[in-house]
Amino acid sequence: MKVENVNPYAGDTREKGKQVRDMFNAIAPAYDFMNRAMTFGLDRLWLRRLVKAVSATGAEAIVDLATGTGDVALALARKMPSARIHGIDLSEGMLEKAREKAANSECGSRLSFEQADCLSTGLDDECARAVTVAYGVRNFADIAAGYREMHRILKPGGTLAVLELSRPANAFVKPLYTIYTRLLIPTAGRIVAGDGDAYRYLLQSIAAAPQRDAMTRLMTEAGFSKASYHSLFFGVCTLYTAVK
Repeated sequence: MKVENVNPYAGDTREKGKQVRDMFNAIAPAYDFMNRAMTFGLDRLWLRRLVKAVSATGAEAIVDLATGTGDVALALARKMPSARIHGIDLSEGMLEKAREKAANSECGSRLSFEQADCLSTGLDDECARAVTVAYGVRNFADIAAGYREMHRILKPGGTLAVLELSRPANAFVKPLYTIYTRLLIPTAGRIVAGDGDAYRYLLQSIAAAPQRDAMTRLMTEAGFSKASYHSLFFGVCTLYTAVK
């Protein structure tokens, strides 16, 4: 099944974007805690890899799509003191958390957040030197359209960096990953976040999402060049990069 056809709530006939928005509104209060717990803190290390890739470009205008609670935007602002980062997300509940973090940060004046659809941001053509997405691409109702929008808003020579969860390729890790994801994550989501459906969707969307070569192929088809990927922690997470 294509990931675009995987929806958060079984039996809900609304389009995926609306379901995703409501799901993240519901889990926003527990989102950061669940991220740390589910990855045993490894998400922080993966974030550093994305920030390192983007900071090397020296980009001063950055758009962070599916910004969520703002962790990527804040990390970029701290690492890149001359950069301004504009975060976009469907979920107002997640954006409230992002704005709270920005208000309590020394670099908050260089951060802005807006509720919008990542497939149609409303931003000007070629307005960004870098575009980032962390754990959001698989939630798009149309991944190819999402990449075309990223290509549109990037300046020529601009960098795209996408961090996404993925299925491990390592034969030793696969059985452990299966036990962990099928048993522990949905249970934790139900108990901690109060939404077992959301975390079942998380696992289903990871399994259905384009992986590695398939993902870079979508980037290339959207007009990007030099699309490549780097597997992190036995392939549980993947960093994708490309250039316009």
